[in-house]
Amino acid sequence: MKVFALLSPTIRNSSTRRLFSVTPHRDTNIAIVGGGAAGFYTAARLLSKTTDTTIDIFEQLPTPHGLVRYGVAPDHPEVKNCMTKFDQVSSNPRVRYFGNVRVGGTLTLDTLRSMYSGVVLSYGASADRQLGIPGEELVVPARRFVAWYNGLPEAQGLDIDLRRVDRVVIIGHGNVALDCARILLTDPSDLASTDITAQALSALRESNVKHVEMVGRRGPLQVAFTTKELREMTKIPHLRILCDRDLVASECEKWASFVDSSRSLKRMMDLLMSHAGKDGGEKSFTLSFLKSPVEVTERGVRFQVNRLDGPVDQAKAVGTGEYIDTPSGLVLRSVGYATTPIAGAPFDERRRIVPNIAGRVTHNGDVVPGLYAAGWAKRGPVGVIATTMQDAYRTGDAIIMDITNGHLRSGLPRDSVDEGLRESGVLESCVTNEQWKHLEAFEVEAGRRVGKPREKVTSVDRMLDIIGV
Repeated sequence: MKVFALLSPTIRNSSTRRLFSVTPHRDTNIAIVGGGAAGFYTAARLLSKTTDTTIDIFEQLPTPHGLVRYGVAPDHPEVKNCMTKFDQVSSNPRVRYFGNVRVGGTLTLDTLRSMYSGVVLSYGASADRQLGIPGEELVVPARRFVAWYNGLPEAQGLDIDLRRVDRVVIIGHGNVALDCARILLTDPSDLASTDITAQALSALRESNVKHVEMVGRRGPLQVAFTTKELREMTKIPHLRILCDRDLVASECEKWASFVDSSRSLKRMMDLLMSHAGKDGGEKSFTLSFLKSPVEVTERGVRFQVNRLDGPVDQAKAVGTGEYIDTPSGLVLRSVGYATTPIAGAPFDERRRIVPNIAGRVTHNGDVVPGLYAAGWAKRGPVGVIATTMQDAYRTGDAIIMDITNGHLRSGLPRDSVDEGLRESGVLESCVTNEQWKHLEAFEVEAGRRVGKPREKVTSVDRMLDIIGV
């Protein structure tokens, strides 16, 4: 297999030449772009399988942990236990954390590649898939709604007034859609002891949302959410769950052998049938199937009714020409996240990933030496944290193999790396792991005073003020 040297003219500037000329001796070092789960799990793998490789993690936000901090629902604290492992990684003397650093700005990917043996792109997915329909500007991305109640600074300007909303339509049948529905329908007093932001908790306390409808273009056997997430909806007190029971029953009967062959799917259908239609209180949650949005207006959403074509595991939604108007005061779009390109790296626009073979980044089918991908940037925005862990471990193993086989050049020693980072302006405003832990201690203490695990700081300027950057 050929290899492709992705080197732009900026790599050959005078600053870079000076770094190489004054430090003929180099060590094996790895730069990781993105301080979320994929980045930390990759680092953990390298630490466990090597004895001298050093690792620098670069994160755009002052805070690490990515979607574990800003994407996991506040009422799922057990999912965030992985942050303990991430803290162990950060405290290792072979690892350094550089928060508040955007790679692709004054610090270019080319500069990183000139200083490190290898660079891992694990920056996740920060954009949304689009519906491509009229009125989409009226739709709120579920990603942004989740980021709002979880305290992501860039999402705090979300302009929604839940006091004026009675009905919410969520387009999408995944776990993120269910998270949004559950947060909207849960009694705020049950969220008060979580790490949901104070602003979001206040808005939910004043909310008039009584009905949430979650709509998918295919049928009940093709939903993307898990049984665990659905079960949590059934545990919300006095919530009435609704769906087309006849459709669920007929699909389960039609594809009985397929349902019986999947223990998780059978459990999910049994759970849905056992709870759908039961009497509840004033709030309701509706699962709607076989509908595709065609237009959004200020009054709600127009859907086209679908039918399914093909075998159950490959069924495609085909429009029937029949339309239904569904009123809604708020429409959330939850049809997937999207990865964006980073300057200096190959990008597959069609698949919306960094092209790679087993974690090794490729350009026109050829491997780019010393450049790797992990997590959603590598495989697309699918899977849970455990999926990301396994994926990151595989990328880590690819790096270790390349180190062992001599396929990676040596990088610069840390003092020379620091010289390069200083010249790029990184060291003036970066957040270290010690400073992040100071901010975290501030959040934990603020949370303790109001009976929460932490009270997140939701402004970057405020974060930097607290830690003195």
